[in-house]
Amino acid sequence: MFTGIVEEAGQVECVAPGADAIQLTVQVRKCAQGLRVGGSLAVNGCCLTVVELKRSRGRALARFDLLEETWRRTNLQFARPGTLVNLERPLRAGGEFGGHFVTGHIDGLGKITRWERVGRDYLLEITAPPELMRYIVFKGSVAVDGISLTVAGVTKRAFQIWIIPHTYQVTNLRQRQVGDAVNIETDLIGKYIEKFVGPYRSRK
Repeated sequence: MFTGIVEEAGQVECVAPGADAIQLTVQVRKCAQGLRVGGSLAVNGCCLTVVELKRSRGRALARFDLLEETWRRTNLQFARPGTLVNLERPLRAGGEFGGHFVTGHIDGLGKITRWERVGRDYLLEITAPPELMRYIVFKGSVAVDGISLTVAGVTKRAFQIWIIPHTYQVTNLRQRQVGDAVNIETDLIGKYIEKFVGPYRSRK
């Protein structure tokens, strides 16, 4: 379980085909503390398992194996050496809960259609398919590339988010451009409510 409070933007070192999976290697600094082989790390909001860890001079190279489902469903398929990815360690018992419930299971991809500075802040607009937009609500929560964000506006095919300078500086948003694909995880609570209420509504 994660909260969507990104701790750092790590840099992709290598993306290479493996025998059974695609190998993704990421440079980790702050998140290297307490990280271990077999542990989890959210990479662009996708919960991945560390399969190899090499430490050196206050940083680490963490390698992950990506299965076809993960590769197809997430924007990690577009990662190249030098790409910035958002990193967050799992929530620990008793830890600060500053965002919202983020599982690390990506629902699908959105596309940036507007990304510009407005005053001191930034306006981000993302289009998404109907199966994702049904869970996007005004003032609700959404995880974009693993960042816990509040929805500021909703249309039939897109939603808007205001980004403060701090979020811009500490995440991969500073590298994003119009046309880029972003990972989207919709609000877990909304999906559970739909699951529970659906059978009741169908009986009426």
